Amino acid sequence: MNSRQGFQGTVEFQADFFPSIPIEQVVFDWDGTLSFIRAGWGEVMQRQWLAALPFLAGETESDRVRFVHGEIWRLNGRPSIHQAARLAELIGERGGKARAALEYENEYQEQLGEVIASRCREARLGLPFPDAWLVPGARSLLEFLTNQGVILHVLSGTQRRFVIAEAEVLGVKNFFGPRIYGPDGPDDRAFSKRTALNQIKANMGVSAQAILSFGDGQVEIVETKALGGTAVALATDESEFGSGRIDEAKRDRLMGLGADVCLPDFRDLEGIRCLWFPSSHARP
Repeated sequence: MNSRQGFQGTVEFQADFFPSIPIEQVVFDWDGTLSFIRAGWGEVMQRQWLAALPFLAGETESDRVRFVHGEIWRLNGRPSIHQAARLAELIGERGGKARAALEYENEYQEQLGEVIASRCREARLGLPFPDAWLVPGARSLLEFLTNQGVILHVLSGTQRRFVIAEAEVLGVKNFFGPRIYGPDGPDDRAFSKRTALNQIKANMGVSAQAILSFGDGQVEIVETKALGGTAVALATDESEFGSGRIDEAKRDRLMGLGADVCLPDFRDLEGIRCLWFPSSHARP
């Protein structure tokens, strides 16, 4: 691990990383980056895929699990209809009879929806404690950035209406206003984070160097770097909320894709402040 002034705990930097200053626009992924409402979505999707995929000759169960995990996470960050379409494609390649991709998408959303509904009820009641379903330190970071005059955005592969509803439940919708972007429906394949990032750059009239993104998926890291912005990987531990540990699989995948920095969550606000807002006199 490389250390930088101001940071405490686990953090990793690319060897050639140097922070861009000033930052004017900050872009967040939603699931696993700001919100834990949908934590475990990958396991829900993995169970669906394993139940639907025909076996290949000589394929072991561990082979299938490894293959399915790789395929699902390769498409993480894109609307889940793309994963549903890939599942249908793979079923056909393996000699099975696939249903329409939208049927797999709806089945997945129904299964995940049961988990989400329960967590939203808990969040409205402040259970198990206030902000339990936010990534640790998220609210303090949003407040700090807003106080610095930074414009905040959410780019998500989850349907926009769901993200808006969940942001409202978690009490963070006002930080973003209308700047929450995502697919318009379950079969929306036109939405892309690349297009949304380019629109933010153009609409806000800023250079790519003024854009900082946080995400735990492949797409937002790759597209932010392609644009010329700074990409921070959130290797959040979704198996034990609030552990403060880096998910090593996420870290390896996202740093391998060119993420500039890797954090376990947002609790080290002083480190973030020192790195990208050194002239700020505000302290978290």
